Amino acid sequence: MAKINLPNLTTAIKTWGRELGFQQIGISDTSLMQAEKHLDDWVSKNYHGEMDYMVKHGKKRSHPESLIPGTKRIISVRMDYFPEDPVETQAALDHPETAFISRYALGRDYHKVIRNRLQKLCTRIEKEIGPFGYRAFVDSAPVLEKAIAEKAGLGWIGKHTNLINKNAGSWFFLGEIYTDLELPIDSATRAHCGDCIACLDICPTQAIVAPYQLDARRCISYLTIELNGAIPESLRPLIGNRIYGCDDCQLICPWNRFAKSTQNPDFNPRHNLNSSQLVNLFSWDEKTFLKKTEGSAIRRIGHIHWLRNIAVALGNANPSQLITETLTRQLSNPSALVQEHIQWALNQTHLKKITS
Repeated sequence: MAKINLPNLTTAIKTWGRELGFQQIGISDTSLMQAEKHLDDWVSKNYHGEMDYMVKHGKKRSHPESLIPGTKRIISVRMDYFPEDPVETQAALDHPETAFISRYALGRDYHKVIRNRLQKLCTRIEKEIGPFGYRAFVDSAPVLEKAIAEKAGLGWIGKHTNLINKNAGSWFFLGEIYTDLELPIDSATRAHCGDCIACLDICPTQAIVAPYQLDARRCISYLTIELNGAIPESLRPLIGNRIYGCDDCQLICPWNRFAKSTQNPDFNPRHNLNSSQLVNLFSWDEKTFLKKTEGSAIRRIGHIHWLRNIAVALGNANPSQLITETLTRQLSNPSALVQEHIQWALNQTHLKKITS
């Protein structure tokens, strides 16, 4: 087998990646000791809540060569996903009767979109050099994707703990290829948050407890997606109309002035989920929910948590006869979790009426 010209191959990989729709590709080594320390500190404070998967797999998350033996380098990619004008996003958030869904989840499930393209990139590399060791990941294994992307020069981890790129903001997905190819590595990017704390100030539940420190137990994305049980009552009024995730810390970030709207139709909103009314979504039975969320990241929370989340949002909306009737119709739902959140919402509606 002829010796591989690794610098030339790296250049080619970045070209092929862009041809496949990735906006940027970077290469890092596997040393993640600083990220490991940050993760251990985060977990020790129980900021991960019920996300037990964050503490499983021992040190494999911060030692890529333990997860995939033979790993020498990591190819990190990013793909823009923001599907609309930010003015439209803010408008949905500002209307209490409109359901707000985190913009990453409006279109096709990103796991499928990016994994498919990563596999195509690996196939293209294999065609060029022959068989090589690799494994592709998209938010699907114990991988410190943001720390890896930071090392690969795709951006820096901001105070809200999302990755920021000074030319593209933060509205993008990440993916990785673990490989045994000793490709030349890229340089990490310097952080550019400065004294800005806009994300800390805007967070509805004050989940960003300090710069670079997120208490997931207070985060609306955690509460509406990861949490299995009841949403703490003290946090329910703060959730507003956010029924799946939260984008406030990204919407306020000054660097997102430079964000690019996606050119990938896979990420365009489906079923008008970017502007749907809460009462309409609350009327979905499980069959409708499964049909409407087919191929969507939203499906993973299940119909019960979908109703739980919307019940909270209806309790936060401006009271009306329509909302009261919509909530009351669902009181017969067999789920005690749904019933409890509906009753809370009805109580909220009643309190608002008598105090208005």
